[in-house]
Amino acid sequence: GGPDTYRLRSPPGAAVAVAVTGSSGVAAAAGLYRYLRDFCGCHLSWSGAQLRLPDPLPRLRAEIRASAPGRYRYYQNACTQSYSYAWWDWARWEREIDWMALSGINLAPAFTGQEAAWQRVYHSLGLNQSEIDAYFTGPAFLAWNRMGNLHGWAGPLPPAWHLKQLYLQYRIVERMRSLGMITVLPAFAGHVPRGVLRVFPHVNATRLGGWSHFDCTYSCTYLLDPEDPMFQVIGTLFLKELIKEFGTDHVYSADTFNEMTPLSSDPAYLSRVSNAVFRSMTGADPEALWLMQGWLFQHQPDFWQPAQVRALLRGVPLGRMIVLDLFAESKPVYQWTESFYGQPFIWCMLHNFGGNHGLFGTVEAINRGPFAARCFPNSTMVGTGLVPEGIEQNDMVYELMNELGWRQEPLDLPSWVTRYAERRYGTPNAAAASAWRLLLRSVYNCTGVCVNHNHSPLVRRPSLRMDTELWYNASDVYEAWRLLLSAGAELGSSSTFRYDLVDVTRQAAQQLVSDYYLSIRRAFQSHALPELLTAGGVLVYDLLPELDSLLSSHSLFLLGRWLESARAVATSDQEAEQYELNARNQVTLWGPGGNILDYANKQLGGLVLDYYGVRWSLFVSALVESLNSGSPFHQDQFNQAVFQVERGFVYNKKRYPAVPVGDTLEISRKLFLKYYP
Repeated sequence: GGPDTYRLRSPPGAAVAVAVTGSSGVAAAAGLYRYLRDFCGCHLSWSGAQLRLPDPLPRLRAEIRASAPGRYRYYQNACTQSYSYAWWDWARWEREIDWMALSGINLAPAFTGQEAAWQRVYHSLGLNQSEIDAYFTGPAFLAWNRMGNLHGWAGPLPPAWHLKQLYLQYRIVERMRSLGMITVLPAFAGHVPRGVLRVFPHVNATRLGGWSHFDCTYSCTYLLDPEDPMFQVIGTLFLKELIKEFGTDHVYSADTFNEMTPLSSDPAYLSRVSNAVFRSMTGADPEALWLMQGWLFQHQPDFWQPAQVRALLRGVPLGRMIVLDLFAESKPVYQWTESFYGQPFIWCMLHNFGGNHGLFGTVEAINRGPFAARCFPNSTMVGTGLVPEGIEQNDMVYELMNELGWRQEPLDLPSWVTRYAERRYGTPNAAAASAWRLLLRSVYNCTGVCVNHNHSPLVRRPSLRMDTELWYNASDVYEAWRLLLSAGAELGSSSTFRYDLVDVTRQAAQQLVSDYYLSIRRAFQSHALPELLTAGGVLVYDLLPELDSLLSSHSLFLLGRWLESARAVATSDQEAEQYELNARNQVTLWGPGGNILDYANKQLGGLVLDYYGVRWSLFVSALVESLNSGSPFHQDQFNQAVFQVERGFVYNKKRYPAVPVGDTLEISRKLFLKYYP
């Protein structure tokens, strides 16, 4: 009944090196990883594993016992479902769930397959298939359909999609529960398809505004009035359907106002909404606990003043809601809401937006933040969480956060990262350890309010007003690059080392792109055509192709991997084409007209050359043409021309390899010899 606890001990006799016991499956798994990590020098992450066990296995001199300081270690963001998991098969899910268990995570969403249940509910209410098809988005955008932000874009969902996702969900919840995890199921937040208004013409529903540069073609969802009887009917119907299908652990997720302004700021109205959502949960499960993302409070602080926050939170009985303080490492909400006015909360590290690549971290903030939150006056903190929008990047930060979820006090970061490098590569190496200490103090130590959207000119539509600001010394990354390369002879056979070498070289190249961009801009503004041709030529014809070949040398940095995983879910050529368009659009235009252009930018082999590279080529040509003809450069005209290039990439049907080519070390060394400043 208390906090999760594990115990490690070496029993007498030689038969068993270590016995691991835990208060739950997750606690035991966390204890197992502690032994593998701290006594066997092993490492496990998204980018690879280093599991060379010592022989014989080390025995413990004394028993080790550890208890988690909070009830929960939470993982996943509503957006991760689309930015990272959209095309996963069971093998990939199984690996993730095992990683979650070893990381000690005991609370996580199980959102897969919910559209199949919604479809049944809509049919039972009298909606026809075309009305349902017009509502669901395509697979790569379902996260925002579920939160009421979007409808219809890149859809519809084929019948085979529902079947395959249902099958996956059965296995996901079974695996999570078998390990002692609490699954969070989706619930009704109040958004309905337009078809509901046809079937029930007297229903009281109002359209919300457009979301994030989308107009009402694909946005402006209908929100049921909290007092309308259909709110309870639909909400309870859906949850009963879900519980009948998957069972329940009594925790449910719903976000009514994610990045959308409520119809009224009247506290009484906001209380009625949250109370209606909660009642629709308890109508199906009297033990329901509502898990809500707290992103909205810091995203629209002008609307969510203390009175409005309090009203929304207090519409639910105290203790029957858990709030995710979603961006606590940079913009904690608990501090200005008296610890969420008494509702329990989880201190979360968001860290990543859009699944962007780019070295980034706020290590000092996450090393101190959870402990400060626990000591806050009348703190209602009940755990820690990892809530990145996209995964498979910056492994170190997540390893650190997972370890902090089990600690009673902060870590000594420089010595921690030295041990991290040794475990990750399977052997101590002075140069690699120095590289990691440099990265830790620079690129991984953003302080103040840090928002990790990759704004590098490399991955943004070119203009004469681009952001090249860094929160760290670029020279630290160049030096870490040099140090890692020098360790290549000794560590080159390690898969995790090769991944890190690509990642650090990629970061150095990203910095170099900014330098060349500034040279291009200076040359253009001072009408120096030869300098413009030189800087533009090096960027377009050498640096970007070299970066593309570096990325193409590692399987985790391939555009083909993302696109082929989308096609693999399909059961027909037509589905394969639809899914591939979903996958391409998400990482580029993000909408029909570049609505959230480059928000989910990635640095992938194939994408750098055929998307970012083509844009830069067009930009340099436009500037050269402007100087040659003496006519001014017009950004608007360029945007119209470059949109055709961007859209052309989404629809070009070119197949990209899902298998790497080239030697990572050789390519990195070649780039280094040419470009190291």
